[in-house]
Amino acid sequence: MSHKPEKPVPRRLGVGFVGSGFNARFHLQALRAVRDADVRGVWSPNAKNATSAAALARSFDIGDAQPYASISAMVADPAIDALWLTGPNHTRAENIEEIVHALERGKGTLRGIACEKPLARTVAEATHITRLIKRTGIASGYLENQVFAPQVQAGRTLLWARGAATTGRPYLARAAEEHSGPHMPWFWRGELQGGGVLNDMMCHSVLLVRHLLTQPGAALASVRLARVTAHIASLKWTRPQYSEQLARTFGREVDYAKTPSEDFASATLEFETDDGHTVIGEVSTSWSFVGAGLRVSAELLGPEYSMAWNTLDSGLKVFFSRAVRGQAGEDLLEKQNAEIGLMPVVANEAAAYGYENEDRHFVRVFLGKEEPLLTFDDGLEVVKILMAAYQSAEQGKSLAFPPRGLDKFVPAVAQGKWKP
Repeated sequence: MSHKPEKPVPRRLGVGFVGSGFNARFHLQALRAVRDADVRGVWSPNAKNATSAAALARSFDIGDAQPYASISAMVADPAIDALWLTGPNHTRAENIEEIVHALERGKGTLRGIACEKPLARTVAEATHITRLIKRTGIASGYLENQVFAPQVQAGRTLLWARGAATTGRPYLARAAEEHSGPHMPWFWRGELQGGGVLNDMMCHSVLLVRHLLTQPGAALASVRLARVTAHIASLKWTRPQYSEQLARTFGREVDYAKTPSEDFASATLEFETDDGHTVIGEVSTSWSFVGAGLRVSAELLGPEYSMAWNTLDSGLKVFFSRAVRGQAGEDLLEKQNAEIGLMPVVANEAAAYGYENEDRHFVRVFLGKEEPLLTFDDGLEVVKILMAAYQSAEQGKSLAFPPRGLDKFVPAVAQGKWKP
């Protein structure tokens, strides 16, 4: 049975947030650049955090946001037209079940749901979530910010329009995201997060390389994954001094001496295109990168052209001598590792990483002004690729895609059984 939204198309989209943490606050910053949306509500299992995030939204003047007692209460409020799901991975399914239950009981209406990466922790969980949302009949959006980064959008458009049009399609894409480790303890726990750095961040990279290799205007399905070869490792955080550091930082709930997750992962993705070519995506992710802070990078190469993007090539640098003293923070860039020396500054991270363009796009999608670039179906496909990569890494060999048993597969890291 499909629950079709009866709510008329509003002039401005009323947005509610499920989740109030680090990622939600990036979206709040981004929504300052979106003209036709207002943040109306925030729900979090931590009421104090929900109140704080709502106050932040009001301080940005992006809507009269208020904390809500439940997700169902947001669904029921006529001021809320769409929900942005930004909570932890292990709460995703129950959050969506609550939304769908409220809709199907007639407690409210929505025009759309946008969900942060990764869509889920396993193929089974992602399939369940996708089926639930389709059952309601409302629009879905998969939030993958790197695809919307301005440099990616401009570079991809130029290379395909000028390079590929005259010398042939691109054949190699590379993407990487690297930093020194996540903010919150649940990220480090395989059973909650669904794995380690591969599940946490390779979701960005596998979609980005496929997007770069896909001709603008064509479906992602025109570049079909044929084979996956992946590796995972713990390079830093299982060393005794660093596993002890994690315990001091997050408490004994994060015990990398007993139940580690991978802090490095790489994969080679072999794609077949509709026009008969084999093209390659190379992806790499790390929680063991030591540099100024978060580094996101990508390349696209073709017969007579190439592009390169690196967020640490920011165009602005500052220098502080050792005489400058101050508290540790992230006022220069995300996952900042130092406060003195020569440092790059990312002046508007919400724009540079793609959040502004992403949120603008999905607001317009839910207002009926654009077709979605990414839906829950795309999020499900990403989860399938991630699980195939885990299977390849565990078996130590290349695997044809999709490999057998994908629908029921749970990574050893997520089961607490992985031993690096």
